[in-house]
Amino acid sequence: MSDAPDGPTGPGPDRAANREGAPSSSYNNIILTGFMGTGKSTVGRLLAQRLDLQHVDTDKMIERRHGPIPRIFEEQGEDGFREIERAIAVELTTDVGFVISTGGRFMLDPANVAALHEGNRVFCLVAELDVIMDRVMNRRSSRPLLAGKDPRARVEELLQQRADGYAQFESVPTDQRPPSSVVSDIISRL
Repeated sequence: MSDAPDGPTGPGPDRAANREGAPSSSYNNIILTGFMGTGKSTVGRLLAQRLDLQHVDTDKMIERRHGPIPRIFEEQGEDGFREIERAIAVELTTDVGFVISTGGRFMLDPANVAALHEGNRVFCLVAELDVIMDRVMNRRSSRPLLAGKDPRARVEELLQQRADGYAQFESVPTDQRPPSSVVSDIISRL
């Protein structure tokens, strides 16, 4: 995974020296999942720094290798994009010592869950609809699933569709909390 675009960041996979004292043998990696705009990338970077782990963002890996996500959706469709995600999931199965920030649907694909759930700690970052809308509307052009006349209705629809999938993972609220507080919350659960 050495070609990860924002990583690997951090000093390396030697978790025995992590600053927070998180258990070093109870998991291989920490995976952050959740809907777009819940803070997966930001929290992932900060969490990796605090735990002296490396960070990888699956969407950034995909963009580095295949180009902008909106273009992938345009040229290959959502199915093509999901196939790329599955290949990334398989690649990540051999890695240890990472905080992995996933795309919003990445861990809802049963193939990705099968590849990554065992041996890793998975947290689902969650936020209320209004908070998500405030966060994602600033970057709407880079989010193909928000294309259309009524992005709020689309977000509500997607949240409902994905609720059961997200519920399989330990939930961490990010509403009205600075990322550093979310990071501390996750660390306290390790």
